[in-house]
Amino acid sequence: MKHFNHILRTAYFIILLSLTSITNAENTSGTPKNLSKDSIEISLLTCGPGSEIYSLYGHTAIRFHNITRNEDWAINYGIFSFKQSFFILRFVFGLTDYEMGIIPFNDFLAEYQSDRRWVKEQKLNLTQAEKENIEKALRTNYLPENRTYRYNYFYDNCSTRARDILVSNLEGKVTFPPITNPDATYRSMIHQWNEDSRWARFGNDLLLGIKADYRTEKSEQQFLPDSLCNDFSKATINRVGIAENFVSETHWLIPPTTVVSVPNIFQGTPQGDAAILLAITIIFTIIAHIYSPLKGVTICFDYLLFLVTGVCGLILLAMIFSQHPTVSINFQILILNPLNILFLFKRFRKNHKYTYILTICYTFFFILSFFQQYAEGMMLLALCLLMRWTDRIYSKKQLTINR
Repeated sequence: MKHFNHILRTAYFIILLSLTSITNAENTSGTPKNLSKDSIEISLLTCGPGSEIYSLYGHTAIRFHNITRNEDWAINYGIFSFKQSFFILRFVFGLTDYEMGIIPFNDFLAEYQSDRRWVKEQKLNLTQAEKENIEKALRTNYLPENRTYRYNYFYDNCSTRARDILVSNLEGKVTFPPITNPDATYRSMIHQWNEDSRWARFGNDLLLGIKADYRTEKSEQQFLPDSLCNDFSKATINRVGIAENFVSETHWLIPPTTVVSVPNIFQGTPQGDAAILLAITIIFTIIAHIYSPLKGVTICFDYLLFLVTGVCGLILLAMIFSQHPTVSINFQILILNPLNILFLFKRFRKNHKYTYILTICYTFFFILSFFQQYAEGMMLLALCLLMRWTDRIYSKKQLTINR
């Protein structure tokens, strides 16, 4: 979802003046009103994925093209800047504000051309009155007091905003095709786009909770640009009992190209790295029982393992207060548990209540995996913790018996 803040300010006055003068200029240009309005084309633009994490899922924009007046604008709801104070922190907690932006269409296209991302245009089948309604809505939406909105990736993003402003300003009623994948979830849908970015997928899955595994409705699935594009291509618009195709014409502005990715054999995967950690855990556990002088090394390994997972648990605990609904209930907190940090203190390691609580948490982590899909490698990490935790309990019991 590409940002254009470096041109937004310089184009502001020109754009606002142009948009507000479209209607008035028709009467002074010598062009009949109907001809001018008929020359306006409004399209849905769908852009392919990029290499940056925020662009893995594509982008959606609107094209407003007045052929008679030679005015061509790209309108999108994905304007943001990493320079905003505490951007990452605000994004995680669902407090990020995005803006509606308008730039010359050629500049928009050049950005995607340089990034080697495809762009598809779907021209909409609209009446003159519907074009006027959308034009008016865009002008109103671009007012300084209206253009900023509270962004939410699944529920309110560049795709849903573009869809809503187009569909809600029509005289006819748009009917989308029946849902083809009723079992699709938010998680499964984004998995289609981050298959080649395993660590990005891991980060998403680590933060997403059980609500991301609920089945989605047709309108909910349109948060992805490609899904919205497919639905538009099969949608119909009904005016006075007559159903017509909502899209009148579809073509590539930038055709997709085949990119051959060379795998990096030195770059691990979450599952692979978790498997290595599990192997190290098994080796430490076996050696510590065979050769007791190495128990001190094993204890240091335990401290590190429980400290890191406990700190990660604090992050998941903070996500409970996020405004993103899909991250509030996350069963992975049972294994990435803030209570793991207490393992570093001897008084807690010897406390029976602490042992009992942590054992219950680890047990329920495995049981609840039937209801929530965990991040890749989390089950192996859980086995590492369970193995070391069980070994600590067993060693403590053996010490008590020997005494």
